[in-house]
Amino acid sequence: MTDAAQILKTTADSGLGHLSVQHVHKVYDPHGVHVEALQDCSLEIPSGDFIAVVGPSGCGKSTLLNILAGFDNLTGGRVLLDDEPLATVDHAPRPGPDRVVVFQNGALFPWKTVLQNVVYGLLVQKRMPESEANDLGMELLAKTGGLDRIANSFPGQLSSGMQRRVEILRALINNPRILLLDEPFRAMDTVSKTTMHRHLLDIYDQYHKTVFFITHDLDEAIFLADTVVVMTTRPGTIKLRLDVDLPRPRTRETITSHRFLELKQQAVSAVHEEAKKAFERGERELA
Repeated sequence: MTDAAQILKTTADSGLGHLSVQHVHKVYDPHGVHVEALQDCSLEIPSGDFIAVVGPSGCGKSTLLNILAGFDNLTGGRVLLDDEPLATVDHAPRPGPDRVVVFQNGALFPWKTVLQNVVYGLLVQKRMPESEANDLGMELLAKTGGLDRIANSFPGQLSSGMQRRVEILRALINNPRILLLDEPFRAMDTVSKTTMHRHLLDIYDQYHKTVFFITHDLDEAIFLADTVVVMTTRPGTIKLRLDVDLPRPRTRETITSHRFLELKQQAVSAVHEEAKKAFERGERELA
């Protein structure tokens, strides 16, 4: 293991990454349309926890992620990261290397090789010399399914699943306190998604970062996460928090276990109840 890789692993075990979302309120266009996206939304995410957030479309999942990422401000409440203010009414959040987002549509630079994409953040931030960054990049690529063999390939030569794996490594190499994943596997077929679940869990088990994961797939949420949070229809708040007490490492047999099916039924009931409310409200609004 290189010195840089040892530093990454040591920092990952330091206990950082505790998020505290306290009574967050978000209104878009307050003096016009006045769309209330979040209302009194509170959530504690311990350091190293893998949390999956589900709920009907428009419930505020992405709004909450954007606030955590520093892409959007809040109207009320506050967010703390490791007991320090991340976002308040008077302190607009800003993007930072301590919170890295992986989007569903992908964001690799097509003109850069896999290795160049992975180490890009380290070099732009001047966090280490290029040779050391490349060593760390190759170390991570090798440790995650032998991706070092494609280090000199370009994104256009890779499958969508392979590209997504590279994006997650590009996020991880910056040693963030939190990984924010916005439905990263939504467009994938079942086989590709299953493969990506295994790779993501391998990365999580090895580096144990705090993960905030948005999805519409309840099987995916329960299979991956330590905690599944169901949000209400707009304005979004926390309806249900499920502690996923399934043993790790997770295997495909986990999905057929009695406990998995129990947890899924609880989540399905909560999501369907909120989806019905959203549908009925939409009918009234269109009437």
